[in-house]
Amino acid sequence: MSRKPSFANLRDRTAPEPVVALQSTQQVAGQTTNQPSTPALAGQGGASGPASRQGRKQIAGFFTPEMSFAMHTLARRQGRSLQSLMAEAFNDVLRKHGESPIGD
Repeated sequence: MSRKPSFANLRDRTAPEPVVALQSTQQVAGQTTNQPSTPALAGQGGASGPASRQGRKQIAGFFTPEMSFAMHTLARRQGRSLQSLMAEAFNDVLRKHGESPIGD
């Protein structure tokens, strides 16, 4: 069985040059010049991601299939998302080590 492709495998490749949109010719002190406007990066539609992810950072880890199954099952039983269950677990670890819990 093959693995799902991962964008992480593309990290060693160089990023493409950003596409810069040119403004129409402008009159500057009697001269005609082409000035680049604000750079528009290709492939980015609007903001840098969904509004629900603004101001957030991803935390990821590799776990055994048994751990993954147990966490997904518990989340399903409680009618919660896996993310909210993981946030609760992270807050419990912070409390255990004397740190203030952060929240969601």
